Amino acid sequence: MSKTDNRIYKTALTGLFAAMSYVVFTFLQFKITLPGGDATSIHLGNAVCVLGALLLGGLYGGLGGAIGMTIGDLFDPVYVVYAPKTFVLKLCIGLITGFLAHKIGRINESSDKKHILAWTIAAVAGGLLFNVIFDPLVGYFYKLLILGKPAAELALAWNVASTSINAITSAIVSVIIYMPLRNALIRSGLFTKIC
Repeated sequence: MSKTDNRIYKTALTGLFAAMSYVVFTFLQFKITLPGGDATSIHLGNAVCVLGALLLGGLYGGLGGAIGMTIGDLFDPVYVVYAPKTFVLKLCIGLITGFLAHKIGRINESSDKKHILAWTIAAVAGGLLFNVIFDPLVGYFYKLLILGKPAAELALAWNVASTSINAITSAIVSVIIYMPLRNALIRSGLFTKIC
């Protein structure tokens, strides 16, 4: 596959991952309404983001997750004010996951299943750990400026809990899906080389 064809292929798959992350985030979420009209949710949108980063690399995978979940925020009156925060944080999840998986772990250059599984788990854990730490922190300061301190402190506790649950479930789901999907893509000749 030429470099141009590879870029077109990855761009098309980025759009697919954006659509999947939007659908999973918007329609398969359990929303928790908080006092003051704010909300948090349990969802698997982050699983799609890290899966994209594992398959396409950090930039394309992160963009897919960021675009999809940001669109989900923009269409939800409760989350619309958080769209910029969502875009930046989800892009960072993808960048970190992709960097750990492809630049450090070099999972696309290995055929050792144990090596690939270990680095897949490490990369997913690294990307989602970033989110567990920074989503509540950035959200706290974001809400502090918009909602005032009492609402920000109340939302912080709920956000830490929901983000942790999202990280654990997303890590499990993305690793379970990635390993057999990777093998199927290799057998079919659709597995891309990450540059």
